[in-house]
Amino acid sequence: MIISGKELSAKLKADMAAEVAAFPAKYGRVPHLVVILVGDDPASVSYVTGKAKASAEVGIRNTTIRQPADISEAELLALIAELNADPEVDGILVQLPLPGHIDQARVIAAIDRGKDVDGFHPLNVAALWQKQPCTLPCTPKGIIAMLKAAGVEIAGREAVVVGRSNIVGLPVAKLLLDENATVTVAHSRTRDLAEVTRRAEILVVAIGKPKFITADMVAEGAVVVDVGVNRDPATGKLCGDVDFAAVEPKASVITPVPGGVGPMTICCLLENTIECFLRRRE
Repeated sequence: MIISGKELSAKLKADMAAEVAAFPAKYGRVPHLVVILVGDDPASVSYVTGKAKASAEVGIRNTTIRQPADISEAELLALIAELNADPEVDGILVQLPLPGHIDQARVIAAIDRGKDVDGFHPLNVAALWQKQPCTLPCTPKGIIAMLKAAGVEIAGREAVVVGRSNIVGLPVAKLLLDENATVTVAHSRTRDLAEVTRRAEILVVAIGKPKFITADMVAEGAVVVDVGVNRDPATGKLCGDVDFAAVEPKASVITPVPGGVGPMTICCLLENTIECFLRRRE
């Protein structure tokens, strides 16, 4: 079974559009997401364009503020402070990565926690680990939604997460734990990685290495979630961290690249924007 994030996100966006359509009569306006793009990195420009398009589909107001790559950290922090204070702004997203002269952690911490639609603010991260109400990071949230939509039983299963980033690896491990999976986090220093990944009934891969996970590293019947977005060095086409053609025959469930986790990440960003909007109304 191939889980199409594209199809699932289209269904969820249609549900959100119906919900948002009722907001002007109920609350006087629709949610407003502001995206800050620093510089003109082609991948970042593409992501930001995708977010604007998806916002329009759901009926969320989207503003993209473009800033030059040489903006000072102080100027960027001042812009965030303005948006924090603006009652018409419900969600703030600073597109990462930022240029090297800007302290990324300081910028993330400067965003009002209640407007942090990425779920990266230190207080949202702390709340996630303490099982407190919070905004969940988009990609891990999307992965759990995909597994549930595919009818995958998570409780009691052995899950292996390859990768330990703050954006995907660590939070998805926590969400899998919260769903009662037994979770191992593997990484570049893991000894005999293939032996560890073969134990996985649910394997989540987020390491940024094209086609790194091969068929011999996956158990028969495993559920495989591929978070990677890479260029295949041989063909130049988009590919994941998993060698899809080799692994797909062994997997019971697998996500493709493109069209898998990516569309669900944007879908969950829109969900988070609506949640932030409603929390502020309350």
